[in-house]
Amino acid sequence: MDALATDFTKISSILDGSQNNKKVKLRGWVHRSRTSGGLCFLVLRDSSGTMQCAVKKDAVGEAAFAAASGAFIETSMMIEGTVKEDKRAPGGFELSASAVEVISQGEPFPIGKDQSTEFLLDVRHLWLRSQKLTHIMQARDYITRYLREFFFKDNFYEVAPPIVTKSACEGGSTLFELNYFGSPAYLSQSGQLYSEAVIAALEKVFILAPSFRAEPSRTVRHLAEYWHLEPEMAFYSQKMNMELQEKMIEYVCHKMAREHAPLLQAIGRDPADLLQVKVPFERLPYEKAIPMLQELGFKIEWGQDVGADEEFALTKDRKNPVFLHNHPMGFKAFYMREDPSKPGTVLSADLLAPQGHGEIIGGSERIWEYDELAARMKEQKMREEDYKWYVELRKYGSVPHAGFGLGVERLTKWMLNLDHIRDTIPFPRVINRVYP
Repeated sequence: MDALATDFTKISSILDGSQNNKKVKLRGWVHRSRTSGGLCFLVLRDSSGTMQCAVKKDAVGEAAFAAASGAFIETSMMIEGTVKEDKRAPGGFELSASAVEVISQGEPFPIGKDQSTEFLLDVRHLWLRSQKLTHIMQARDYITRYLREFFFKDNFYEVAPPIVTKSACEGGSTLFELNYFGSPAYLSQSGQLYSEAVIAALEKVFILAPSFRAEPSRTVRHLAEYWHLEPEMAFYSQKMNMELQEKMIEYVCHKMAREHAPLLQAIGRDPADLLQVKVPFERLPYEKAIPMLQELGFKIEWGQDVGADEEFALTKDRKNPVFLHNHPMGFKAFYMREDPSKPGTVLSADLLAPQGHGEIIGGSERIWEYDELAARMKEQKMREEDYKWYVELRKYGSVPHAGFGLGVERLTKWMLNLDHIRDTIPFPRVINRVYP
């Protein structure tokens, strides 16, 4: 058999019953194995699933049986045989092997009884082969596809921002600095400011790119490097911005539940939970959230930011996300527009996921008039010359606009109901880990 041939069958297409009593070729990796006398059972896995293969010495020959029975976990192999329905086998089907060939025997797989968190992070390049992470990475891919699909259906353009920048978007203390040919530059915290430039040409755009935050956080929902979905829309208000977000979330949740229920169940998420996510989401003003939190025993006053513990308390018993909106101007970003009807607050909205998963989206209506932006930057002691190009956008045909940023990993964590954000990305970057 040729490992590079194209006539191999995916395991998932066997488990649906369509290949029963047919001869097929499989290739993949040994997931489990056991041998008893002249019979070896190999559970082979590929990207689509796992399947039990029965290898009999008298059917494949002495050499092939020795190769099969001597295979390590994660040995790569090719197996040819006939599909037989067998309710005792995982998935209800078994391959009766007629030929076995090892692609690479390799060495004994190092992941055994030691499955501590730190060890599995050290060998992340190998632990990605686990069924748990395989399923999560598949689900993450589908979630990302459906996010893009939602925006393309609504006539958005995808654009590419720079990753290396000269100025901060969210705050100078959380920047990763680098030497850019002899002058300081930074890894991008957000592509938002650049999106605001592009909407004057394309009106509705989105970015899906990595962002970097040098936050010394040790929480279950923080990454130093994460994937950031950032739509920006010309002629959008705060109300329109929130309506777009909730439609997007409902779309992705329902698409996953309807098209990938077995995958969700394998991860441990009931698809029915995602089907319960329905628009409209509750709008909770910041001014109402503060007394609610105080009644729950939190020592928080108007003007203080709502942290992870407070978000958990507000959402732990909810089935739907909730918008926490109109925050005080004091702790929000300089580009957020003040609400003319509620002075002292900005036209902001943070979308908090239910079941205590916390913030997954931050958005706002942007300041679009030059005088207001210049005044805000002066209040925050920012130098206008550091943002010269961004300020100039307000001088040449500026229009009302709004946008938001969604953390793909945070969305995935909530949708799959995972305990920690590190399992939502192949190689997590957190405060104490940049390897492998």
